[in-house]
This record gives sequence, C-alpha cells and structure tokens, in this order.
Amino acid sequence: MKTVADELVGLCLRGIGQRYRDHWVLRNIDLDVAPGEFVSILGPSGVGKSTLLRILAGLEVPAAGTVEPTGGVPAGGHTSRMMFQEDRLLPWKSVLGNVTLGTRGARARAAELLGQVGLTGREKNWPAELSGGQRQRVALARALLHRPEVLLLDEPFGALDAVTRVTMHQLLERLLVEHPRTVLLVTHDVEEALVLSDRVLLLTPSGITRDLRVPQERPRHRGDAQLAAWKEELLAGLLDAERAVHPDH
Repeated sequence: MKTVADELVGLCLRGIGQRYRDHWVLRNIDLDVAPGEFVSILGPSGVGKSTLLRILAGLEVPAAGTVEPTGGVPAGGHTSRMMFQEDRLLPWKSVLGNVTLGTRGARARAAELLGQVGLTGREKNWPAELSGGQRQRVALARALLHRPEVLLLDEPFGALDAVTRVTMHQLLERLLVEHPRTVLLVTHDVEEALVLSDRVLLLTPSGITRDLRVPQERPRHRGDAQLAAWKEELLAGLLDAERAVHPDH
C-alpha cells in the first residue's frame, strides 16, 4: 500500500552552473534533496541563491548541469510553484481571482485554501484592502492551489514585520503537516532557516560549503541552546562569504 511518503518528490542536482555573459553566478552545484525534505539556502547577495530557485522552477535553463526528480515522480512529471518576496497580486482582481488566476473550475479548492490560511470571508476583497501579511497568505494559497510536488520560496517573509513573520512560519509549518511536500527556501534570516528546515545550506562563491542537518522536532523553540550555537556558526560563515563576494564592503 502506498503511503504519502511514497508519493513525495525529491530532486537530484548535478554540476549546476549558470552564467550571464562571461560572469558565472553558479558553478558545479551538486545537491540531493530527499522527497518531503525542507531545505533552506543561506548566502550573501549575488551568490546565486535566487538563480538556483529559478532553475529549479524551470524559469531559467542552466548553462551547465542537470536537475532530475527522484522518489514518487508522477507519470506526467513533477510540478513546482514559486513564491516570491513580493506577493505579485493583480490589483484589479479579487482575492479569489488572484488565487485562481490561470485556472478553471478551481474556485472551491481556492476557497478551501483561503480558509486554511485564515482568510475566510475575504474572497471578494481587493489586494489593496489587505495587510502585507494577508497578501502573502493569498500568495501562499495561490502557490498551493495546483498541489505542487516542489514548493520554492524566495524570501517570501523578508518584507514582513517580526510578529507577522513568525505567524507565517507557524502557518507554513501547519500546512506542511497537513499537505507534505518538498520545500526549498531562500532566506537571509538564519533563525528562520533553523526554525523551519530539515537542512540548512550555506551557498558561497565556492559552492555549498555547509550542509547542516537540524534534527530537532517541530515546533522548535527559538531560544534553544543548540539552535543558538548553530546560528552563531552560520552567521560567521555568512560574514566570511560576504567578504569574499564583496571585499570592499
């Protein structure tokens, strides 16, 4: 009998590289992401974190290397959806219209998702009537509508205030318990990465220089001594990488 874990999709990256003209943004990235794993990617600006996500989303073709799905890959291939720091809602469409954008017959599923993200009764509102956190909830519902096997998050909580950010973390954790899937998160927030992830990667100009596994059960206490020690270690690595990328800063 198949379980939920049997149907989850992982990723195998081999030799991924990307360049723009003569400048290589990524070089020789090898990474295995297990089905259902939550992986966060840290690194200084300009090191290629968002570029890597865009490659995984199919928005860019890498200059080198391959990406292959692993695990319970559906017959038609796996699907991925990307959520950005900007909510990218269309101001002339309602909340429900934004969630169902590009779909047909998905209104019931969209309304269910809006309920799960705490926006029941806001279906007819315009984006301008929502707070920043509520707009990101709409964006999350839109990303989940197609039931993607791989969810790609490019600093989706970076512009939110501290309290709203923690609320979104808790919401995401709850949704992933109810609907497991593989997740890759790009973030500059070390604590966010440690609280949410199974693994935290440090991406530098030399490639992935740290692959930290976080075995603690969720939900995690932000004051945990081991998390604090890992935070200090990762911050030190980030500072070293920042100096390598921007030596004059």
